[in-house]
Amino acid sequence: MASCDRRRATGKRDYAILVLLARLGLRAAEIAALRLDDIDWRAGEIVVRGKGHTEERLPLPCDVGEAIAGYLRHGRPRRPEREMFLRASAPLRGLAPEGVSEVVRAASERAGLGSFGAHRLRHTAGTEMLRAGASLPEVAQVLRHRSVATTAIYAKVDFLALRELAMPWPGAVR
Repeated sequence: MASCDRRRATGKRDYAILVLLARLGLRAAEIAALRLDDIDWRAGEIVVRGKGHTEERLPLPCDVGEAIAGYLRHGRPRRPEREMFLRASAPLRGLAPEGVSEVVRAASERAGLGSFGAHRLRHTAGTEMLRAGASLPEVAQVLRHRSVATTAIYAKVDFLALRELAMPWPGAVR
């Protein structure tokens, strides 16, 4: 995130995208589908259109809201398009999922972290929630997984947390 030059419009946009990915664990397609009307600023919520044509309302953390507001006020061109995130070059239209992944790839390379896409930040968000003490069902709810088994993939990284969840082997001393 520090690799984004927030003095520039594209830096504000890229920073807001990275914060959404890292904090809420959104998918690239969900970011691309965001529209200006999807944020209820008074309620502090964001509407996310996910897989299977689902529509979920998620809480909008302050830091995420501030990043989006910074882009909307001082970075997004004044255009009639309702997509939240616009391409940086002509034709100015909504950013596609591939464009979101390219934002992440460029930021990761600028930061010297190698090259990776948007899904890595979704995985990081899930892992960080588990490390902070969230349960698998809670993380599954935030990431909008249909099954906790899908979320368990994120838990395999945190062996200490898994040890707490594991049932003792019958007859074993713990």
